[in-house]
Amino acid sequence: MGKRFTEINEKQANFIKEQNIFFVGTAASDGRVNISPKGMDSFRVVDSNKIVWLNLTGSGNETAAHLIKNDRMTIMFCAFEGKSLILRLYGNAEIFHPRDASFEELNALFPDIAGKRQIISMKVDLVQESCGFAVPLLDFREERTILNNWATKQGPEGINNYWEEKNTKSIDNFDTKIFG
Repeated sequence: MGKRFTEINEKQANFIKEQNIFFVGTAASDGRVNISPKGMDSFRVVDSNKIVWLNLTGSGNETAAHLIKNDRMTIMFCAFEGKSLILRLYGNAEIFHPRDASFEELNALFPDIAGKRQIISMKVDLVQESCGFAVPLLDFREERTILNNWATKQGPEGINNYWEEKNTKSIDNFDTKIFG
């Protein structure tokens, strides 16, 4: 059984800052469970019980669809380099779109990345650490630039067209409310 905490401590916040990838898990009360890998400079610890992350344009929009139906979310970090550790954050999340007043305030926490779709804010109510002894050691080489290059080339109109085609419904046909 791992260690449990009611908030993110300084050591855990530093570990999070060093990670190049995190995984987001969500589920509605029915349909499929979704686990999405996330990268780039898209995650911030705001305080000991609040995190935010920048949700970039992707081939689907499952996280948003699930959070509309059920606001529970789990985020997992794994140490692929250095000392082994798995760190999970549990809580309830809220979605902010570019049309929302809070979006710009939260967006200021991140670098300018093309294709930003939503910002997800989560109130953390449980932090869990476990050993991660079976997680392999992997060497980080570099960030991929494909998504940023593609989104920049699309421009705002192209991104909106892509969202219309690929991001309005989940694979279980749940609405993502990407356009309101």
